[in-house]
Amino acid sequence: MASIYNINKGINKPIEFKGLKAQYIGYLAIGLVILLVLFATMYIIGINLLVCVLIISAAGTTLFMTVYRLSYKYGEYGLLKKAAKRYIPPYLRFKSRKLFIQLNPNSDQARRNDGKAN
Repeated sequence: MASIYNINKGINKPIEFKGLKAQYIGYLAIGLVILLVLFATMYIIGINLLVCVLIISAAGTTLFMTVYRLSYKYGEYGLLKKAAKRYIPPYLRFKSRKLFIQLNPNSDQARRNDGKAN
């Protein structure tokens, strides 16, 4: 029996547009608006139109390349995690899990250490 309802198979998937994922779409949009305002400002100031177009074209190309590179390198949440990592106080940063394994008395590692101590 055929169903008359369409199933949305994209639930809980990140928004993606031409390879850009999640927040990178917003970064690109904000960057393009800034470039538009910069172009208008340069044109109103009286800079030659050809120079304005060349500067904005170069900046736009750099913007697109940078945003696509970040999207590919970090994925959906990687860049946010990297930015959040900077705000962790140095005394909370650990390079190994050894401390946390020893805190759990039910872990295999803790049981092995208890056996050695006796």
